Amino acid sequence: MTDAVNFAVDATLIVLVFLLLPTSYRFLRGPSAADRMLALDMLSTLLIGVIVLLSYISSNAILVDVALGLAAVSFIATLGLARYVSEGRIF
Repeated sequence: MTDAVNFAVDATLIVLVFLLLPTSYRFLRGPSAADRMLALDMLSTLLIGVIVLLSYISSNAILVDVALGLAAVSFIATLGLARYVSEGRIF
């Protein structure tokens, strides 16, 4: 990797990790269930980004599979939570 790419990856990783803090706060202290649902969705998206960047840094392809699995689970959970918030039931 070149120096510019290293800098960009490191800076992006730092920003993503920093953004986990206010998102976690919103998830824990959200005024409504919809706010918590959106914060949880954003947390999972940020974690997927962190895992993909760590996979790129460490040249470990298995972490990409972990990120894909987390994305699939996050998508299903978001659908379930959205239905629960809107209709009061999951199934």
